[in-house]
Amino acid sequence: MVTITESAQEYLAELLSKQEGALGVRVFINQPGTPRAETCIAYCREGDVQEGDQQEVLPSLSVWYEAKSLPFLEDALVDYAKDRMGGQLTIKAPNAKLPRVDDNSSLEDRVNYVLYNEVNPALAAHGGEVSLVEITEANVAILQFGGGCQGCSAVDQTLKGGVEKTLLEQIPQLTGVRDTTDHSDTSQAYY
Repeated sequence: MVTITESAQEYLAELLSKQEGALGVRVFINQPGTPRAETCIAYCREGDVQEGDQQEVLPSLSVWYEAKSLPFLEDALVDYAKDRMGGQLTIKAPNAKLPRVDDNSSLEDRVNYVLYNEVNPALAAHGGEVSLVEITEANVAILQFGGGCQGCSAVDQTLKGGVEKTLLEQIPQLTGVRDTTDHSDTSQAYY
């Protein structure tokens, strides 16, 4: 899972000793599985722990890992390197942007994986991109186009002939794909 080096444990324990009411630290990823993924460490206080979070008790501190972030934290490393300016805490999470996905991965993770590995590289040629907004209870992927795709006159063809076809072929659990983009803004449109 996550490796927290001894120097990082000491550094975090020292920070925690100065925080009143902190139970430990909480590790999570904002926007996991997307190019905007950001790995975070925050003080964990009463009320911050959520159902499904995984706790690890280390010799000098307790760490909670957000349940939703767990697949993206695989092989992560937290380290602290001292230097003449004091030191730097670093977090390396190689699977934060694109986790290892398989048939047991969530529908959301599998859709994001296809979008960011197969669909978006093709759309990038026209300065476009597409991102997942949500998966409905009926397993419909709600998407939002951006860049050159927003307001583009060919977006319906792109959606039906490219994005929807690719997603439905690769993820049979999806029942449909819907676009929620406001295409009235044509300022960045490719066509």
